[in-house]
Amino acid sequence: MQTQTAVEVTGLVKRYGAKAAVDGLDLTIARGSITAVLGPNGAGKTTTIETCEGYRRPDAGTVRVLGLDPVADAARLRPRIGVMLQAGGVYAGARAVEMLRHTAKLYAEPLEVDPLVERLGLGSCGRTPYRRLSGGQQQRLGLAMAVVGRPELVFLDEPTAGLDPQARRATWELVRELHRDGVTVVVTTHHMDEAEQLADTVAIVDRGRVIARGTPAELCRSGAESTLRFDGPPGLDLDSLRGVLPDGASVTEPSPGTYRIEAPVDPGLLAAVTAWCAAAGVMPDGLAVQRRSLEDVFLDLTGRELR
Repeated sequence: MQTQTAVEVTGLVKRYGAKAAVDGLDLTIARGSITAVLGPNGAGKTTTIETCEGYRRPDAGTVRVLGLDPVADAARLRPRIGVMLQAGGVYAGARAVEMLRHTAKLYAEPLEVDPLVERLGLGSCGRTPYRRLSGGQQQRLGLAMAVVGRPELVFLDEPTAGLDPQARRATWELVRELHRDGVTVVVTTHHMDEAEQLADTVAIVDRGRVIARGTPAELCRSGAESTLRFDGPPGLDLDSLRGVLPDGASVTEPSPGTYRIEAPVDPGLLAAVTAWCAAAGVMPDGLAVQRRSLEDVFLDLTGRELR
């Protein structure tokens, strides 16, 4: 009997020498969902996904994918999942469409190859060897190979890296179609807008652990203040404005005539600011609430320094 869980990772540890790339990671992914796994370079997300795919053995912890052990039950699991690697996975001399047709023949009920080739814009390079494809063409071929077998679950590692806007949108629509058909999609990406647009759930990984999880909206609302901004005459009396705001609120003028208030934004705050402006004879042009983006959340949680 099918459970509602497609992937369940508990206490996963994976070491390379003395370094723990994954250090006690827990992750649950619901069937039929799109889950985006985000993290800085070296955070452990690719190692986690490759362990779920059966390419790496865990040093500790348990991994179950569609109820199966990815290593011990590999023969039973592989026909049910699709995998798009971050790079490679294709014979260098194989022609693009020939490789896709070969992959399709490995499955019992594959998608029709020609419509998939057309949809992902591979027709013009169909007879080109893989090594001569552009980076974007290689990405699109990898995506096609991952989905051609009609998987129940598909892992996509950086699926839109190097793609132009048209190919990126085509990839997004294909992912949405998979979702509508009930396929579980797990995607790693560095594009925050991609995660916001596609994912039901986002898991942020850092230093080998999941440090935050939720819908994009939940993460953007959690644990942080919003920004209220408006334009007005340069050099307003910010000390006077601070006096009508809640404790802990900050007011800055990042550029002449542009004002930012960092505080929990609610009707009371809006009333206080507009009342202060009215008393000061200030018209608050462009008064607007700016919520945190997923990128803001990501940087707040993982830091802003380069790694």
